[in-house]
Amino acid sequence: MENKITYKIGDATEPAGKDPRIIVHICNDIGAWGAGFVMALSRKWKKPEEEYRRWYRDGKGFELGEVQFVEAENDLLIANLIGQRGVSVTGSRPPIRYEAVETGLRKVAEKAVDLNASIHMPRIGCGLAGGKWEEIEKIINRTLVTNALLVTVYDLE
Repeated sequence: MENKITYKIGDATEPAGKDPRIIVHICNDIGAWGAGFVMALSRKWKKPEEEYRRWYRDGKGFELGEVQFVEAENDLLIANLIGQRGVSVTGSRPPIRYEAVETGLRKVAEKAVDLNASIHMPRIGCGLAGGKWEEIEKIINRTLVTNALLVTVYDLE
């Protein structure tokens, strides 16, 4: 059977399964946390936001393409992936940076392989970041699916 992305109606903060799981989401490179999927994360767990803000303040390695893994629960990590330049459109270019998303997802793939973890996410990069799902989906296939990782993408009802 060919490995592929599983699409599911549901909440990405309620990832299916009991095995090690990683929830991936896109962050910006200016330390702003307060709109989009991060609000759902913050309602459920405080640590991902606290660690992201600490990472921004410290500045070490806080740049496009980097990923911070934060333990939200036992066997559940949140991947704060910096894949967005700022929070607003520059000229006609949306904040999403596909190259940074690809670099970050390669790091997520390494971590998932090490932990034998499944990967869960909303349609990353397609809300406030302004990305196109067709592009993000190709990146997910190149970085995660080709590594035989189980990837579930959640759409809210």
